[in-house]
Amino acid sequence: MVFSFDSTIRYSEVDSKCVLTLEALTNYFQDCSVFQSEALNIGMDYLKHENMAWVLASWQICIDRLPRLDEKVTISTWAYDMKAFYGYRNFSMTDEKGKTLAYANSIWVYMDVKNARPVKVPEKMAEIYGLEPKLEMNKAERKIHVPDDIEEAGSIVVPRFFIDSNQHMNNEKYILIAKQLLPEELAVKEIRVEYRKEAKLGDEIFSYISRENERYTVLLADKDKKPYAVLAFLI
Repeated sequence: MVFSFDSTIRYSEVDSKCVLTLEALTNYFQDCSVFQSEALNIGMDYLKHENMAWVLASWQICIDRLPRLDEKVTISTWAYDMKAFYGYRNFSMTDEKGKTLAYANSIWVYMDVKNARPVKVPEKMAEIYGLEPKLEMNKAERKIHVPDDIEEAGSIVVPRFFIDSNQHMNNEKYILIAKQLLPEELAVKEIRVEYRKEAKLGDEIFSYISRENERYTVLLADKDKKPYAVLAFLI
């Protein structure tokens, strides 16, 4: 089934031009999936009781237009497939007239948090969520290529306010860190994120960036250059 909620773009969610930020857009999509799970009684409390978690493996977010301050929007999500230990989910954000502003594809892993390993998604999950047809879009490969000429661009130590209920850095914070490396005023048309390893409180994240034509690639890695996440921003 499709789950939707309405919202108004808040001042706390916009940039200096009063336009919704990339990380706020990501949060809207992530929150929508959480709201659906809570409404179906398979949310945070259920997962905690089962020692399970849905861990995001990748994003592909396409942007037609970012809404502005005080604009009314509708955010929607639906699961379209579940195979082995993967769950596949689409998202959309539309304006008051129903015109699409942004849409996304995402891949999630069903994790046994006690044993830190993926497990097969129970059949009842597909029944409860109610699978819908997948969104018609040009789906990118999950794996993002890291160019050879990528250059180091600083580091950051993960602070406490970056940590979520799963005790690792929240998904949108990777986008927030990477975005700081991009030229100011850059109009991003698509964001791709491949999450490889969880960053935790106190970890030092080293940033690397490369530009190839209309694409910026950002690697967020540990001191040994092992990736936490790889991001691509298409302009």
